[in-house]
Amino acid sequence: MPADKLIELGKTVSRRLRANPQVQVVEGAGTELFCFQNFLDPLECGGLVAMIDADRVPSTVYATNDDKHFRTSESCNLARTHPFVHAIDAKIDHLLGMKNRQGESLQGQRYAIGQEFKAHHDWFHVEQPYWQDERKRGGQRCWTAMIYLDQPESGGETSFPAAGLMVTPRAGMLLAWNNASPEGKLNSATLHASLPVTSGIKNIVTKWYRERFWC
Repeated sequence: MPADKLIELGKTVSRRLRANPQVQVVEGAGTELFCFQNFLDPLECGGLVAMIDADRVPSTVYATNDDKHFRTSESCNLARTHPFVHAIDAKIDHLLGMKNRQGESLQGQRYAIGQEFKAHHDWFHVEQPYWQDERKRGGQRCWTAMIYLDQPESGGETSFPAAGLMVTPRAGMLLAWNNASPEGKLNSATLHASLPVTSGIKNIVTKWYRERFWC
């Protein structure tokens, strides 16, 4: 794996985010995590929620997992050619300074009461069989951008247990994190979970960026 590419992308995106006065650095052990309040406005959030609600299906995971309750949300990939989605994509690309072709399709996710996504990494585990295909489709996931589209009445926090962080959903708020360490190694401290919603509904969108062009 080309660690130098992950190092370069880590430095350039981190530098850009730190230079943005609207971006906050979230202090967590061993992670580079950033927050942008009100990144999307209510109309943008509402439009994405409507698209998720129309197309959602049970979520899947890459690796084989015998735990049927590991990821219980519903999700869908939003059509990047749709003008509304394209505009949101471009907004995230610009914030991070990433090329559009490095980004996977924006994925919408819906969590109803009791639904969750247990602790996982966004980066690909290279010992898993799926890696041989993903390495040809843009390689490793270097950065994650996740946006809360609404706020459940209770529950649904994003936990980063290794980093000692707990993030409460706020409508329009974006989180971004580097999936690699400053040395270009896959960062185990980015382990995170979407905790069960206990009242209400949570909708989010997530965009994963690859080290090369995604296809």
